[in-house]
Amino acid sequence: MNDLSKKYCNSLTKYSRFNTRVVYIGRLPLGGNYPIRIQSMTTTDTMNTIATVEQTIRMIKSGCDYVRITAPSLKEAQNLKEIKEELRKRGYSVPLIADIHFTPNAAELAARIVEKVRVNPGNYIDKKKFQLLEYNDNEYQLEIQRIYERFSPLVKICKEHGTAIRIGANHGSLSDRIMSRYGDTPLGMVESALEFVRVCRDHDFHNIVLSMKSSNPQVMVQAYRLLVNKMIEEDMNYPLHLGVTEAGGGEDGRIKSALGIGALLEDGLGDTIRVSLTEDPEFEAPVAIALARRYSYRKGHKPITPFNENLFSPFEYKKRESVEVMGTGAKNVPVVVADFLQYPIKTPADLAQIGYFYDEITDKWSMNDSAPDFAFLKDKIPSFDLPHGLRGICDLSVWDQSMLSKRIYPILPSYEYISNKVESPFFFVTLRIDDLDEEFIQAIKNDSGVIIVAYTYNAHAYPELRKLFITLIENGITNPVIISREINNISDEVLPIYPAIDFGALLIDGYGDGVWLRFARQLRVGDINRVLFGILQAARVRISKTEYIACPSCGRTLFDLQETTEMIRKQTSHLKGVKIAIMGCIVNGPGEMADADYGYVGSGPGKITLYRGKEVVKKSIVKEGAVNELINLIKEDNKWVEPVV
Repeated sequence: MNDLSKKYCNSLTKYSRFNTRVVYIGRLPLGGNYPIRIQSMTTTDTMNTIATVEQTIRMIKSGCDYVRITAPSLKEAQNLKEIKEELRKRGYSVPLIADIHFTPNAAELAARIVEKVRVNPGNYIDKKKFQLLEYNDNEYQLEIQRIYERFSPLVKICKEHGTAIRIGANHGSLSDRIMSRYGDTPLGMVESALEFVRVCRDHDFHNIVLSMKSSNPQVMVQAYRLLVNKMIEEDMNYPLHLGVTEAGGGEDGRIKSALGIGALLEDGLGDTIRVSLTEDPEFEAPVAIALARRYSYRKGHKPITPFNENLFSPFEYKKRESVEVMGTGAKNVPVVVADFLQYPIKTPADLAQIGYFYDEITDKWSMNDSAPDFAFLKDKIPSFDLPHGLRGICDLSVWDQSMLSKRIYPILPSYEYISNKVESPFFFVTLRIDDLDEEFIQAIKNDSGVIIVAYTYNAHAYPELRKLFITLIENGITNPVIISREINNISDEVLPIYPAIDFGALLIDGYGDGVWLRFARQLRVGDINRVLFGILQAARVRISKTEYIACPSCGRTLFDLQETTEMIRKQTSHLKGVKIAIMGCIVNGPGEMADADYGYVGSGPGKITLYRGKEVVKKSIVKEGAVNELINLIKEDNKWVEPVV
């Protein structure tokens, strides 16, 4: 790269795995040239040996290479031995990982039993009380010395027993000390982890894996990139464990996970994956496998010419500057194009699946918050006027000026744009990086009515489209750009995953004023539209529904997380833009809720604590009435609206 201060991967244009050192988790190596490993975490009570063993076996059969088990205290850490022995007795040698928070003595015991121990630097030694602390440099160094003294015993035990350590920083549990010095930032996450890494290195211990998790994919991606940048500076190359924490369940959880994890995999980062869903853990591995599989054959992609990499800002969100054309670009939220290529619009009822509803009696249209902004018609023009919130796009070959009154505009390829004079104040031009020559650049610079539709056939799509955006910036082209991708022969399982990577990675870097997904015949336009709005929501660039930050459950969880999440969702899913965190325990709850409006946290058996942001509002509420109390809290803040029946 031209600017080493921005370096975080081998190349921004050629797919290449970042070369990390090999770390052995038991007998199963991680990093280097080994395959991307898959893992998940049990949700059973760790003290229930048989239940944990049987769930672990289901996870292994679903594709897990490693299995993580919570050990919140000494008794659970001790029982890891029983679990391991029972698994070995049944013929399973899967490496086990102990998940530790707050309890160094449990970590030190577990390190003698299992193959890997995960510690969270935000709460392993430090505490989190949301206090603003002030240190001078000498006082801060004393705190670092305290970490050295408290963490060293675990490092020595792991070195003696051949046990690996994952140092896993969580955005939601940064300590008050880190927050006071670095703020609530990706840099704070990185420094939190590196403080612990430096202790390991001082003891010549390198059996280390690192992670930077957040429920916000943008923060997560920036933190991992920055971590690699800092590792390069300090001559480190430890393997990376990728994950978006508290992603939630269902399609939304898959989209959010794919967006964050995929953006890093695209640039060759990541050695092991955990997809955190609010579902049984055996459903996580297939999603992670689908993500990893996409990069098995990526190396043979069509070459992409390098570009001026100094124009790319990998550690911050920087939206590309653009002018406004038909409500697209500038400060507008990204638009959505519904593709009706395979299913021509014949009646008003055909638009109901994308959120436009026609009332024949009143002759009026209504729309919901997930109604797209444009509809691609190709050469099939509807016999009726489109609703006012929806504009049409059709081929130039069938377009005429009379369609302007119907808000239908032409589209043409870049090579025709150069030679054709289009008699429309606004129109669309499709563009590939190979067509972005000097003639096109000069023509488009003086054409303020054009929306560019960027596309690629390169298997390495995200980097090629990223280059296209950088080239536009370099040449001062500010026309809005809609990102277009095409998917074919895609299964329902992968439907939310691949588009989330292709669009989401660009969106969280600030590129793209709209999204357009072309698809195979078997997929409904309504399903594609829902996925696109889900991607925009996960990228935090267009909010169209309630957002749930829900942890994936584990042995620490104090209530049925799936059941509770669904109960809360049923009663609050109409609250557009409201963010609700649903946490099974206190480990990451308060921190992740700093990014949410309200928090619902297990604080004891049958007890719930409610938060407004970081603030505790009601403690130890009986679980049976807690959802109603949450709704009352939302009503107190005047954020409640009655659902439309």
